Amino acid sequence: MEAILVSAGLVALAEIGDKTQLLAIVLAAKYRKPTPILLGILIATLLNHALAATAGVALAKWLAGPTFQTMVGLAFLAMAAWTLVPDKADATQAERTARSVFLTTLVAFFLVEIGDKTQLATSLLAARFQAVVTVTIGTTAGMMLANIPAVLFGGAVTRVVPLGAVRVAAAAVFALLGAAVLVASLGN
Repeated sequence: MEAILVSAGLVALAEIGDKTQLLAIVLAAKYRKPTPILLGILIATLLNHALAATAGVALAKWLAGPTFQTMVGLAFLAMAAWTLVPDKADATQAERTARSVFLTTLVAFFLVEIGDKTQLATSLLAARFQAVVTVTIGTTAGMMLANIPAVLFGGAVTRVVPLGAVRVAAAAVFALLGAAVLVASLGN
């Protein structure tokens, strides 16, 4: 349960103001079809984060020990710094049918999420918790927590949520996780 809650909370915070959330806002404002957009986000996130979590667990098993834990801790600290950097929107064109909006969202989210901080966070969390399924559930829940309001309320979200403060909060969580992993690796 800890893996789900930590993963969901961390990704929900990290996703606010992220390029994929900005993509969700752009798609919602452009197509005004929330259901296919949300389904596209859900499936793309499940696929992307399952792959990322699997890679994180495999890497952790391959590179076990204090050295790997130190690398994970340092990576979390790097994620803290990266979280402070704002993303820019990126959208694609598609027809206005529900099916094409779904496919556009699915492909765009899957591709935009590759190498994104939430994908890297998923890998790191899976390495930390050694749990592909629960981390994937948690990170996907976090992604949906951040993106459902973005899709439903579109541009209004960016006027309500102070993105700078959320970025700082997400960076602080990443930094705390990194410090905790580093302290634990010193004890090994």
